[in-house]
Amino acid sequence: MLRQICCSGFQPFRQRLLPWLQSTTLSRSRATDRVQPSAIRHVRSWSNIPFITVPLSRTHGKSFAHRSELKHAKRIVVKLGSAVVTRGDECGLALGRLASIVEQVSVLQNQGREMMLVTSGAVAFGKQRLRHEILLSQSVRQALHSGQNQLKEMAIPVLEARACAAAGQSGLMALYEAMFTQYSICAAQILVTNLDFHDEQKRRNLNGTLHELLRMNIVPIVNTNDAVVPPAEPNSDLQGVISVKDNDSLAARLAVEMKTDLLIVLSDVEGLFDSPPGSDDAKLIDIFYPGDQQSVTFGTKSRVGMGGMEAKVKAALWALQGGTSVVIANGTHPKVSGHVITDIVEGKKVGTFFSEVKPAGPTVEQQGEMARSGGRMLATLEPEQRAEIIHHLADLLTDQREEILLANKKDLEEAEGRLAAPLLKRLSLSTSKLNSLAIGLRQIAASSQDSVGRVLRRTRIAKNLELEQVTVPIGVLLVIFESRPDCLPQVAALAIASGNGLLLKGGKEATHSNRILHLLAQEALSIHGVKEAIQLVNTREEVEDLCRLDKMIDLIIPRGSSQLVRDIQKAAKGIPVMGHSEGICHMYVDSEASVDKVTRLVRDSKCEYPAACNALETLLIHRDLLRTPLFDQIIDMLRVEQVKIHAGPKFASYLTFSPSEVKSLRTEYGDLELCIEVVDSVQEAIDHIHKYGSSHTDVIVTENEKTAEFFLQHVDSACVFWNASTRFSDGYRFGLGAEVGISTSRIHARGPVGLEGLLTTKWLLRGQDHVVSDFSEHGSLKYLHENLPVPQRNTN
Repeated sequence: MLRQICCSGFQPFRQRLLPWLQSTTLSRSRATDRVQPSAIRHVRSWSNIPFITVPLSRTHGKSFAHRSELKHAKRIVVKLGSAVVTRGDECGLALGRLASIVEQVSVLQNQGREMMLVTSGAVAFGKQRLRHEILLSQSVRQALHSGQNQLKEMAIPVLEARACAAAGQSGLMALYEAMFTQYSICAAQILVTNLDFHDEQKRRNLNGTLHELLRMNIVPIVNTNDAVVPPAEPNSDLQGVISVKDNDSLAARLAVEMKTDLLIVLSDVEGLFDSPPGSDDAKLIDIFYPGDQQSVTFGTKSRVGMGGMEAKVKAALWALQGGTSVVIANGTHPKVSGHVITDIVEGKKVGTFFSEVKPAGPTVEQQGEMARSGGRMLATLEPEQRAEIIHHLADLLTDQREEILLANKKDLEEAEGRLAAPLLKRLSLSTSKLNSLAIGLRQIAASSQDSVGRVLRRTRIAKNLELEQVTVPIGVLLVIFESRPDCLPQVAALAIASGNGLLLKGGKEATHSNRILHLLAQEALSIHGVKEAIQLVNTREEVEDLCRLDKMIDLIIPRGSSQLVRDIQKAAKGIPVMGHSEGICHMYVDSEASVDKVTRLVRDSKCEYPAACNALETLLIHRDLLRTPLFDQIIDMLRVEQVKIHAGPKFASYLTFSPSEVKSLRTEYGDLELCIEVVDSVQEAIDHIHKYGSSHTDVIVTENEKTAEFFLQHVDSACVFWNASTRFSDGYRFGLGAEVGISTSRIHARGPVGLEGLLTTKWLLRGQDHVVSDFSEHGSLKYLHENLPVPQRNTN
């Protein structure tokens, strides 16, 4: 029968809870007469201060189809494998790891979810206690018989597992109680055997007990009663009902019996692999579907516990069939164990997710592999063939403009009222934009003739031993962009010209536009059989998950808001990120600036396209220009253009009635807003730029050539201009054809990144049976290291 060992702390919890409920009832009697009994389940207590949380609601039936839906899970079972709760020596518990798991379960419980634990560890805990008792007993006996202080080496007998379980159950539960008490959560232990599930009355008792505990905000901790459980019989599953042979099958059976939304199985491996973990070709399976088990080779079971990965998969598939979603993940890794459970519930790509719904298209991992192989084929094409693909894409942009604009119109209609005006402007396509795109693509095609395989350096190492450094593609690029469908053909053309595979992740606000533009790019690629080199990610992959694909992606290029870039830079693990987090561009108006030039430059830099990353954000004015006609003209022009002015601290001090003082001198407005500050000299302007700028684009306006050259040489930014608008910081305007972005990095590429920035190099050495030993002190050959002429680059 069902054995409920203990629920200590239950009465104190109710004694604390019920008086509060009664007082709440009295205080609300006029409005509601009484508190409904069902409200009890939504009461949470934290540091003895109870509060009500918003209940989660989900009708149990089918399992979740996508990871992103896991955040809606209301009832969750967490199964802790033996390898998770025990130490490496298998004698005792991993206390730090266990405390972290309890903390995560408590956080989810206090969010209004119903948490249940299926835990191992009683045998290991009991083994530790029994070993200690045996050692103590032997040491006492030896001391009595020998009378000596030095004890002989003592042999520890083999301990029977059921005895260890009996000795460890109470201590394990006491430990859980102590940990959960820190979060004002009560825990109750339930021990079961396989027989408890075969008796209908016992099943009903178990179900009723668990529901009552959950209703009272108590975390049930369930375990097989290893002190009395008989050895598992092989192939004992009957009529589609899984037999409880270990805690994996127990967790699955419990999850289905309790109509649980999510089962999290924590083990000592990252999830399910397509071959035994540790083998050379093993790859983690992100999503596992029923029927895929035939393509998986299972390894041996974990170092401790009853079952291996095969048992976990069998239990997971059974639970999935019963309507419960399942994730198998690593609960032992020190870098992730502290948040693995909460990450899974938030829908992050952790472990292996079991799903009954197969996506219509390829997974993002498969797309990455296709982009890799397609990119390598693209790189082997002749330069003329790559140029032909780009020319064809440029023709398609103009020939199919009506279809493109119709798709873009759908995006604009759906975004109306949801996006700010600057973002809507970025989202919008027009005939003129498409024509400009086509012109830019033809420029890229012309400049790509000798981009890949161009010889940069030749050296004669020794006689008949020559070394070359040549340009090659980087590999696979991941470009993430927001509200910018015109970005897709630009980046696609640059990837084609440089022979790189490409993964594109666009914003959902441009779904229709991106889809048709990607189809046109693949149509152009098809003329030379490399259609798969460019992939558009349409799955529900989160950007953070894409940034973890370090085995498939060689470079990430974000195109979007400063917040997007910062998030990607933070999320990227082991993958370089090219880009800039902010575009805080400055213009310094020197005391010797031309009156005729200043207003034109300021208007163009700020008002022509204020949402662009190369738009002016801070105007620095020399102190001598205050209260002059030039200064008045600048202010009048900004007023006419409806630019909101924010005064810097020094500028505000000169004014009796100043505009609103700037909150931060390090602000990218992205709109018709501008900060104005006063400086005393060109050096102070440079110091201000270095302190508050983002190393993007900075300008000086002056007629003094010496002052201008000083500014150009001393400002440490990607782009530094003299008497020119900040808006010239652009790949198309630089003659690069297009750009994948503007980089403020100090390595590889800086400023507008065009074709050259998407290439790296490799070394080619051609010899004739050369060995290093021939160049030793007594060898027959000597190093020459002669520079050889490099083939001239084709500039036509």
